[in-house]
Amino acid sequence: MNAAWVLKGKENYFETVYSLPKGTSLRVKGSELPLSIIDNEYILLDVEKREILNQLSPITLKQGHVAVYNLKTIGFLFLYTKKNNLNQKELAQLKPVIDKFTTSLRASTAFEEQQNLLNNLEARNQELSDYAHMVSHDLKSPLRSIDTLSSWLQEDYKNSLDATGQQHLDTVRENVLKMDNLIDGILQYSSIDKHNSDFYDVHPNKIISEIINSIVVPENIKLVVNELPVIKGDTYRVRQLFQNLITNAITYNNKEHGYIEIGYNNSEKGIFYIKDNGIGIDKKYHQKIFKTFEKLENKKGSSGIGLSIVNKIIEYYNGQIWIESEPGIGTTFYFTLP
Repeated sequence: MNAAWVLKGKENYFETVYSLPKGTSLRVKGSELPLSIIDNEYILLDVEKREILNQLSPITLKQGHVAVYNLKTIGFLFLYTKKNNLNQKELAQLKPVIDKFTTSLRASTAFEEQQNLLNNLEARNQELSDYAHMVSHDLKSPLRSIDTLSSWLQEDYKNSLDATGQQHLDTVRENVLKMDNLIDGILQYSSIDKHNSDFYDVHPNKIISEIINSIVVPENIKLVVNELPVIKGDTYRVRQLFQNLITNAITYNNKEHGYIEIGYNNSEKGIFYIKDNGIGIDKKYHQKIFKTFEKLENKKGSSGIGLSIVNKIIEYYNGQIWIESEPGIGTTFYFTLP
């Protein structure tokens, strides 16, 4: 064979999806097939698409022969030879070769389509991430202005405002805090799988100690941290994971003597847990709480995205997370980090 093409039928034309030698083409226009062969000479074939059979069909040309074979979902295979004749024996010998070629081409096409989909998905994800950062920046600036102005009003007019006026300004600042936390949560959520990092030894106890020093733990809550094993991961995500679980346990603890315990079950899988004696969660909400922007109570400063971030980090590490909880008694979050 001197040349080969695979053409796939579109709505009004055939598209070349494979050619040998590379760069040669076979084009279909209307019901005719003009062949552009190696020397760029066009040969007109009066063959309609519907006449191409599901078998090797030799077509005689002035300068050789073309064998046409229907590859079904892939398209049509055109084999060109400058020989004066193609007999049935030669065509029969081509059949197993064509079958192997079809299998390889189908796998190659599927891989290429998958890569294109992945590339498009990565591009869309990057666009969304960039958009989230841009919008977050644009939103944070006016929020800071609102918070600053509200603070000035409370300070400068504290003797003029009655209790209702002060309460309204407190409400404004609380909502600003909620929005600020929500924006931070969206940024964290959108960057979880964008932050490239090699896995290395991470010490959870050290990270948790830093978290506790950076947040406000109410005096009525006792926080116990047991010895935790070194894990393979990255500090950025592990910090987000524990910080969101700890702040969630603090936020939803209404007990006079609150209790939070962080520990590790040294079982076959190695299960971490964060246990509290807070408000608890009804079983019907156990999956719902991991969805973005879902929260069961309208707590001050809560964005409703913290547990979504936790879940996404666990998925990133190919781990698992689940809860045991009883309303009024407390909640335990269990998770694995392979």
